[in-house]
Amino acid sequence: MTQKWLEWAKEIQAISQAGLAYSKDVYDKERFEQLRELSVSILHEYTDMEHEKIRTLFASDSGYPTPKVDVRGVVFQEEKILLVKERLDGAWALPGGWADIGLSAKEVAVKEIKEESGYDARPVRLLAVLDKKFHNHPPASQHVYKMFIQCELTGGEAAGGVETSEVGFFSENNLPELSLERNTKEQLQQMFEYLRNPAKDVWFD
Repeated sequence: MTQKWLEWAKEIQAISQAGLAYSKDVYDKERFEQLRELSVSILHEYTDMEHEKIRTLFASDSGYPTPKVDVRGVVFQEEKILLVKERLDGAWALPGGWADIGLSAKEVAVKEIKEESGYDARPVRLLAVLDKKFHNHPPASQHVYKMFIQCELTGGEAAGGVETSEVGFFSENNLPELSLERNTKEQLQQMFEYLRNPAKDVWFD
């Protein structure tokens, strides 16, 4: 049921946001505001978060609602994959983060690799575009598309960043504890499939 109430709250929020963006009638806008408040109340009821924090993180966008985009850089070296240790949860992930306005997906991948691992890189190819809800991630209040872009190292040296504390390369059979909010074991296993089979088609939902 956890997934159900969360999905309902997200759908109500999306409907209310679109209604507020396009409705002209003042009474319709009031009704959509009520729907938005209902979505916030649902999350408050089933989580420990305060109303205002939920409203800020979950129900403060305007305009037509669209998924957020998470970009991950995939780097291999000697048949091992580059991972960074997240300060937030102490677990490991592919370098990456939210897409930035003004940057292409390739530019985001290169930027995140540099900021989180210390390495310079260049993008090579798109490996996957996944809808987070179809994979074994913890429940999230936002609808997220995840892009995985293979890159090659061109320089730099290992160094943690503001959000990361350690940098390492790991073999497929020796993966550390993963930050499941960011990537799953199954996703990393699929990345290794691209290492073994460069002709493999893009994985997408």
